[in-house]
Amino acid sequence: MAGHASIFLHLISLYEKNRSMKAFKRWTSWTALAAIVAVTSAYVSESHGTSTAAAPIEITVYKSPTCGCCAKWIEHLTASGFKVTTRNMDNVDPVKDQNHVPATLRSCHTAVVNGYVIEGHVPAADIQRMLREHPKIVGLSVPGMVTGSPGMEGAHAEAYDVVAFGDGKTSVFAKH
Repeated sequence: MAGHASIFLHLISLYEKNRSMKAFKRWTSWTALAAIVAVTSAYVSESHGTSTAAAPIEITVYKSPTCGCCAKWIEHLTASGFKVTTRNMDNVDPVKDQNHVPATLRSCHTAVVNGYVIEGHVPAADIQRMLREHPKIVGLSVPGMVTGSPGMEGAHAEAYDVVAFGDGKTSVFAKH
């Protein structure tokens, strides 16, 4: 209630200073409209359960049921806010073939996210960047089993590239 009194006193002081009823009415009309919009927006957001937080990005990972580094990469994705669906399979090569992953870029697991293919231990931040930028590529790859990439942490991390691929071309998307 004290807040209402201070607003009222502020309005009176403005009126006294300006002595212009038109300016005072115009100011109070806009202030009232802004207050109504703010209260209504807060009510609608609260009553309908909407949130400003982004929904988690859904990604499907195809991997061998016995691969430990794949499980660690999935933990990395989950910790970065992805919602991961895991598909364990004895042979992931048909998924790689279907998604046009070049033989030279293959690794132990393949993932699909929003129409893009992710091959190997690609950092979550690079996947998120790709999804923000929407490049015209098939996907990203960290070829092989690079120590120091997510899921392949070790004492002696190696430098590695995240490779973008598509239409028979490759380019470096990120360096780590």
